[in-house]
Amino acid sequence: MRHRNKRQDAIRDIIRSKSIRTQRALVDELEARGFNCTQATVSRDITDMGLRKLPEGIYVLSEDLHLQRMLSEFVNEVLRADNLLLIKCNPGTASGVASAIDGAGLAHTLGTVSGDDTVLVVVESGDHAAHLHTLIEKLVNGA
Repeated sequence: MRHRNKRQDAIRDIIRSKSIRTQRALVDELEARGFNCTQATVSRDITDMGLRKLPEGIYVLSEDLHLQRMLSEFVNEVLRADNLLLIKCNPGTASGVASAIDGAGLAHTLGTVSGDDTVLVVVESGDHAAHLHTLIEKLVNGA
């Protein structure tokens, strides 16, 4: 059980940081992180975790689907400065985007501040902000 939880935590991290299209690719990523597992094990994990595929063919966590919808529909640009992300949105949509980011419970995200068309996301560190920037770009572009 403990090993499964660690593997599923690794899967969450992989799915949020890379564009994974196949179970085989996920097995390979897990093996690179020291997990020895089969495609059947990964298939069970995908079902247990409720992973979904976007129309573009990449896996996404079910809890990120609302976030993905909000980002892909309303975000125009994402910029990063050290541990801060600046998200430029359509006018009047920033508070909804900020709420979706807060609701997703993204690791290492301290909070958001929104205006009319801009969201400021405060992240624990520059490295974590870089990972979050990659995730948000992936969800905005669906790739």
